[in-house]
Amino acid sequence: MWWLLPSLAWALLGPVLGTELSLQESLLLKSLGLSAKPSPKTPAPVPAVLWRIFQKRKTPPPADKEPLDACRVEELNVPGNIIRVLADQGPFTPEEQPQGWLCLRRRLLFNLSVLEEGERLTLARLEIQFPHNSYQPSLQGQALELRLLWAPRASLPGVPQRRQRLLVEQSLAQLHKSLLFDLSSAARASGGSLGLILEISAGEGAPRSPCPGGVESFQDASLLVVTLSRQCQAPQRRRRSARLPPLTPSNLCKARRLHISFSDVGWENWIIAPQGYLANYCRGECPFPLTAELNSTNHAVLQTMVHSLDPQGTPQPCCVPVRLSPISILYYDNSDNVVLRHYEDMVVDECGCR
Repeated sequence: MWWLLPSLAWALLGPVLGTELSLQESLLLKSLGLSAKPSPKTPAPVPAVLWRIFQKRKTPPPADKEPLDACRVEELNVPGNIIRVLADQGPFTPEEQPQGWLCLRRRLLFNLSVLEEGERLTLARLEIQFPHNSYQPSLQGQALELRLLWAPRASLPGVPQRRQRLLVEQSLAQLHKSLLFDLSSAARASGGSLGLILEISAGEGAPRSPCPGGVESFQDASLLVVTLSRQCQAPQRRRRSARLPPLTPSNLCKARRLHISFSDVGWENWIIAPQGYLANYCRGECPFPLTAELNSTNHAVLQTMVHSLDPQGTPQPCCVPVRLSPISILYYDNSDNVVLRHYEDMVVDECGCR
């Protein structure tokens, strides 16, 4: 019967351990800015801009250069540690057919309620895509007129004209495949959603100028949003210069190798990349006398001296992380948006006695 004891113990402890693990997972997800474990139903393709930034972040800088600032997106030249690409949730067909000079009228809607409380928006860039590289006007000298209007309630039909505000008015000699517009100010003032109206009309270079072929074949619109989390808005700790960990005997305090695989914790269906990372951990003794190689503080040195005199009343210093570095994670959030987020203090680079 002795062989039944492990099974019986697991049957009794399993629910308790499961509850504890579920609580720990919830706390960790909350620290990652998620209300629950995402379960993407129709995963969207990863936007190219997020892949490029992720790949650059994944490659460590040379030893003679400062590490990348996890609270700044150098590729976009703005502060930020969270990058989202929000899909257009406006109606698929216009509410009314374009008339007169109007070639295209499209309502766009972006859900900004996915931003966490306390996030500070630093960039909102609208990208409008058409299926081809460019459209040539059908008449020489004919230009296209593009207008973007901010409609705070564009998700509802019959938005009064007085509620609309012109954001962009631009003449285009060609209609390129991808058009970019900085709408940061409108996004900051929009609250939970950013409603827009896109209008493209034929120029008036000739009487009743026809719309250039293909203008009506609108393909897609997305909003790239960069924000700073509360962690990045707090006063930043002074960064230590990167250096190789000291060589120490195996029983002394130092960083040990630990690879975390997201599939092992059941997160592989919503984390796009990486599949895992080298997190490491600290383990080892902090014996008397402490040496400089153990990265000890003055307090730890005195504590080991007192411990050597009174081992029962005073514990030894602990082996803990003293230098950590960030990683970048590309994932689907609870609204199926693709998000690239830079997380501080995820990799243990160096340990010390404290």
